[in-house]
Amino acid sequence: MTELTAIDVLILPDGAMLEQAKAWNARLLESVRSGFTLDAKHTPHITLLQRYVHTEELDEVYAAIGSTLADVAASSLELTAVKLAHMELAATPGVGLAGLLCQAGSSVIDLQRALIEAVKPYTGSGGTREAFVTSEAEPDINADTLTYVEGYVPEHSGDKFLAHVTVGQATLADLADLERSTFDRFMFHPVGFAVYHLGNNGTAQTQLRHWDLT
Repeated sequence: MTELTAIDVLILPDGAMLEQAKAWNARLLESVRSGFTLDAKHTPHITLLQRYVHTEELDEVYAAIGSTLADVAASSLELTAVKLAHMELAATPGVGLAGLLCQAGSSVIDLQRALIEAVKPYTGSGGTREAFVTSEAEPDINADTLTYVEGYVPEHSGDKFLAHVTVGQATLADLADLERSTFDRFMFHPVGFAVYHLGNNGTAQTQLRHWDLT
């Protein structure tokens, strides 16, 4: 069986989003102090594509992604943060994973479509925990993560693409209050892109490649 690597092709947002993401993260840590802090292991980002790719073809994957990004018109890529929302995780009863939901402009959707086609020749199926980053502290990869990456296309792409920046964890009660509060929408843009090696729960764990958007 060919070795696979679980990757995340992601947008690195500008300062407008970074400032908001860090502020929300600090607020959510007041609810669940054991939650994660936005840092090098939890970098604020928007996932464009998750895939299992053949490990021996990673250099070809990077080249295909880089070639696709080279054709991007930077000024056309716009996103708008519209609200705070959450999802419940079976592993943490009573606690939700929160994110800033975003409306993606048509050029962002077009870019996702182009990236899907670019990495298609190198895409594999049937990834296991060996495809992910693991550690002594987190040695396992849950079934939800395995199936999420497997089905990212088509289940989370195109018309089903849900652009978001994960900002932390909070109790469901606190999240209900926060989500009822007024949210001031704001627009932001990418300043770069990266490929990350995925960990459990789709965490962008290890940066593999980076491209500045100039």
